[in-house]
Amino acid sequence: MKTLFILAVATLLAAGFACRAAMAASASPPLLTVEYVDLNRYVGTWYEIARYPNSFQKGCLGSNAHYALRQDGDIDVVNSCRDVEDGDIRRAKGRAWVVDKASNARLKVSFFWPFRGDYWIIELGKDYEYAVVGTPNRKYLWVLSRTPVMDNEVYAAIMERVRRQGFDPERVIRETNTTRKNGAS
Repeated sequence: MKTLFILAVATLLAAGFACRAAMAASASPPLLTVEYVDLNRYVGTWYEIARYPNSFQKGCLGSNAHYALRQDGDIDVVNSCRDVEDGDIRRAKGRAWVVDKASNARLKVSFFWPFRGDYWIIELGKDYEYAVVGTPNRKYLWVLSRTPVMDNEVYAAIMERVRRQGFDPERVIRETNTTRKNGAS
């Protein structure tokens, strides 16, 4: 009987923690995107300046993405980085498509069917010199730039704005100029 009571209390505590975690995740305000993205200006090459850690980029240095408009209106995506273990270039080819035609700021991206993920442009430099991409569940975040290096003041201001959007700047991995010079693509 005592074991059953302990098991019941443990189950209730676990359920309470799970509920609390779910409430905390939903407590974030809705993720805001930019008002409008001109896809013709957005396509091209972007260098990753920083990101949240994720499994598919583990061991990557010098990540960059190249986007190209397709005839059907979708976007070809080629992500690449240098593998820290062997120095080889790793590439992933995928496709993105706009899901919010009014703004072009909310996209889905897929690197192999049937899996797809959100790609929301939450900040964009006025001259398309940088972009910040995140997901509404705050699991993924990328800071991108048209150049391999970003000014520290610009970066700090971006980190403050993503914090206000519900992201944790302490989780961000930032690539350094040294990292890029030492073997990044």
